[in-house]
Amino acid sequence: MALQVGQIPNGLSAKSNFFGLPLPNSTSRHQPLAGINVTVITSKLSAGDGGQKGRRGVKSGSRKQKKDPEEEGVVSPADSAAEVVSDASSSKQVSISLDDVNPVGLGRRSRQIFDEIWRKFSGLGQLSRTTTDEGFHDGVLISGPMCEFTIPEAQDTTVLVVGATSRIGRIVVRKLMIRGYKVKALVRKTDQEVLDMLPRSVDIVVGDVGEPSTLKTAIEGCNKIIYCATARSLITADLYRVDYRGVYNVTKAFQDYNNKLAQLRAGKSSKSKLLLAKFRTSESLKGWEVHQGTYFQDILAAKYDGGMDAKFELTDSGEAVFSGYVLTRGGYVELSKRLSLPLGSTLDRYDGLILSVGGNGRSYILILEAGPLADTSHSKLYFARMNTKVGFCRVRIPFSSFRAVKPDDPPLDPFLVHTLTIRFEPRKQRPAEGPAAMAQDPRSFKLILEYIKALPNGGETDFILVSCSGAGIESSRREQVLKAKQSGEDSVRRSGLGYTIIRPGPLQEGPGGQRALIFDQGNRISQGISCADVADICVKALHDPTARNKSFDVCYEHMAEQGNELYELVAHLPDKANNYLAPALAALDKNT
Repeated sequence: MALQVGQIPNGLSAKSNFFGLPLPNSTSRHQPLAGINVTVITSKLSAGDGGQKGRRGVKSGSRKQKKDPEEEGVVSPADSAAEVVSDASSSKQVSISLDDVNPVGLGRRSRQIFDEIWRKFSGLGQLSRTTTDEGFHDGVLISGPMCEFTIPEAQDTTVLVVGATSRIGRIVVRKLMIRGYKVKALVRKTDQEVLDMLPRSVDIVVGDVGEPSTLKTAIEGCNKIIYCATARSLITADLYRVDYRGVYNVTKAFQDYNNKLAQLRAGKSSKSKLLLAKFRTSESLKGWEVHQGTYFQDILAAKYDGGMDAKFELTDSGEAVFSGYVLTRGGYVELSKRLSLPLGSTLDRYDGLILSVGGNGRSYILILEAGPLADTSHSKLYFARMNTKVGFCRVRIPFSSFRAVKPDDPPLDPFLVHTLTIRFEPRKQRPAEGPAAMAQDPRSFKLILEYIKALPNGGETDFILVSCSGAGIESSRREQVLKAKQSGEDSVRRSGLGYTIIRPGPLQEGPGGQRALIFDQGNRISQGISCADVADICVKALHDPTARNKSFDVCYEHMAEQGNELYELVAHLPDKANNYLAPALAALDKNT
């Protein structure tokens, strides 16, 4: 009987593609078996067939009723010569050798095919603009073996990678591409060396984070930003330009772009803020009342009653200024107003408050009064401290940071908020920076108010900043580097964007996913981490709600020295099948 070979053994499909990719051309003298009906002469081991078993003089007795299934269809070495055989069910006649159907030969051939595909697959890490095949990438990313990495939200998300040629940035770009994101890369120049570092499908934009005018084109059309840029030297000017001012410029450009979208969409954009107060005219100051008070009344308070005064007025230059002084022991002054929200708007749809203010760098207490409007006697008070700096700044205060004045009161419900108060008190004032600020009396204050807005809710982060933990930096320069990094982090927190700040340990070259990672807060880590693992954290944080508005340190798992077990570390092993980031960040605090 003739055996029809319609499938290649060992699970290798006899088609013209492998994992969605075209098979490479073989240099072997044997052609692929795909799409060809092959007829091979074999012996039929059944009684009365007159086959080769009978011709060899082997008796057919009762044993012919039971045959080993593995014997049926086995090619005899005597029939290894190539022969053309006609069969009624065969539409094509092909001459083959024993190697073509031998499992050993097929296994060798399949390994050759797999090695060729794997060579191209692994070469994705060294994509250049001169050696890549666009069709190959489409097969790999869309229908090939890498489709398991794709993320549903990726096809509608454009990510700007700032510092795309850095150690982490280059890996981030490739991880984003593999998962199906549209990627834009901000670079300072487009020479051949830079072009060879980035895949050809990346949209390269020339710009400088130190020059705000060059960022508009890069930001346009982007949904999220991953900031991997870092100063190339430890010179103070470079650190200031990239790690601080660069972060500020990019966040401001991104926020301006979101505001533009919100205006074009008539306030219906998810990025739209709710305007609570805008101080530009004398009419905008109506409803705001100035109050004075003390925390306690005693003999000492009366003895040291130096007086206090405050006023809220619009200056000739058009600035709304709340200023005054408090010399009385335990005294305070405050500015408050009952909020009037637009019809259909409630603060429970928002994430927190953002204030654009200026002044002499004092700290204030923001108080929210929440309760039923019909009976304000049942209202509860919630407070959060607001720190400013000399000059203008934007201060972001999430509702989650407000604490009840009375510990027994329930947590703040933004839906019930009806009154907003800004309070100044002399105690717990931090010294302001700068020589002019040092000469001022800390009991006096000046607060210039520009606007107060409510930040929209968001389940995902908008801006990912790769910062620095300080470990591994030489002690003589560590303070200078950390100061620039922390200034950049503060600008992200004040921007009003949903953010994730990652502080990795000393960076190492090597593959990711090999060792467990430790996520911590408090600058207590000391170990290094692979650039690939940091890049993977950046990509996973894009759509992870637990990563929004969090800052954390990350490094490889390590054992604490005996006697120094000051805290418990929870390690998470990177896994492609599971999102290790969510459980790792769930226990960490927001807005650190």
